[in-house]
Amino acid sequence: MADNKPHIIVFPFPAQGHINPALEFSKCLASNGLKVTIILTTMVSKSAQVPSNTSINVETISDGTEDVKEQESIEGFFKRFKEKASQNLAKFIREQRETCPAKVLVYDSTMPWALNVAHREGLLGASFFTQASGVCAVYYHMYTGLIKFPYQDSEIVLPSMIPLGVNDLPCFSFLPDAENTILRQLTDQFSNLEEADWIFINTFDKLENEVLNWMTSRWPFKTVGPTFSLTYPGKEIANEKTHKINLFEQNYEESMKWLDSRETGSVVYVSFGSVASLKEEQMEELSHGLMMSNCYFLWVVRASEENKLPKNFTSMVSEKGLVVNWCPQTEVLSHRAIACFMTHCGWNSTLEALTSGVPFIAMGQWVDQTTNAKLIEDEFKVGIRVKPDENGLVSREEIEMCIKEVIRGEQGKKLKESADKWKELAKEAVDKGGSSATNVEDFVSKLFTC
Repeated sequence: MADNKPHIIVFPFPAQGHINPALEFSKCLASNGLKVTIILTTMVSKSAQVPSNTSINVETISDGTEDVKEQESIEGFFKRFKEKASQNLAKFIREQRETCPAKVLVYDSTMPWALNVAHREGLLGASFFTQASGVCAVYYHMYTGLIKFPYQDSEIVLPSMIPLGVNDLPCFSFLPDAENTILRQLTDQFSNLEEADWIFINTFDKLENEVLNWMTSRWPFKTVGPTFSLTYPGKEIANEKTHKINLFEQNYEESMKWLDSRETGSVVYVSFGSVASLKEEQMEELSHGLMMSNCYFLWVVRASEENKLPKNFTSMVSEKGLVVNWCPQTEVLSHRAIACFMTHCGWNSTLEALTSGVPFIAMGQWVDQTTNAKLIEDEFKVGIRVKPDENGLVSREEIEMCIKEVIRGEQGKKLKESADKWKELAKEAVDKGGSSATNVEDFVSKLFTC
């Protein structure tokens, strides 16, 4: 019977923020009767901590990383990655044909060339978008030339979206990328989208209703998010030991034990994700802002960033704060002790906090995060956005003020009410009969009949 299951291959871009939404989507598909293989590349396979009890197959193909001897430019990385990964993806599909031929390739939307590989090898192709619909709409208008980079207009008005200022648009100034390679990667998501057989996006209908309606009038986008909270038979309560592919060691027990000892709604959770890097001056301001707030805080500082902390900081704040290199974020955000989330506003982090009903202090850093910060404050109305000075630095006084306002102020009460509303609507989307759950079921049903 198992041999009759439709086989799909899922190929995420090799970064933690792309891998985990694809992993959860894959597990949901597998629980609905599909045979699913998720492909990692050599760039992340050695450091990836893969859940041992997952219902999917995890395989590795080479992206040429093992042959790189010198520092690559961003442009050189993407050129090499595309060349090697496309070759080895095609080879993998052909090898699978001998034992368990695949029907569909679900590929990260930032790799549109993967659709060409799928079609050449006789597979259907499904593009998987991992960023907000509003952000994707901005990329599309950059692709068509309506929005030009470097940005020229002081305000941008797009269909079905709130007006966006220059500081609300995706930020690329942090990147050593003179050729705008990353910008091209993101706008090229739309280069062959009309040829995709399915298009999925990790959001939910009611969160981004208006812009989704605009997008679905042009392409057949189907919401399947938040993917990490999709419900299905046999799913365990979210536990990041079995829930995610992690590229960092976690301070699991230390974090949760510390939170257990705190009062309900008393802790600021601070994390800037797996990639964003704050300057040393900003780390110092953030450190002092947290201390000045006199609130308990749990701060994720990756090992590579620890040297930017003020001297003896962890010992100075031991009464009020805990600093860890990594932690189980979904479980932290759903913990009763968490009062608010100071975040870089990556889309996965945004969805995880929305699903947990946690208000935000939005401190977007680059690419889509600045636009997400705008949406968090003015569209979703679940957080306040920090105000940098003329040099782009967020002062300790600003950080202290934001924390106190969200945790103790009148505005904080309204933000919490809004966050609780989104928590219920996110649950509705992924539960049986919800928009995201129905879209997954429809996809699976079509694979069994095609």
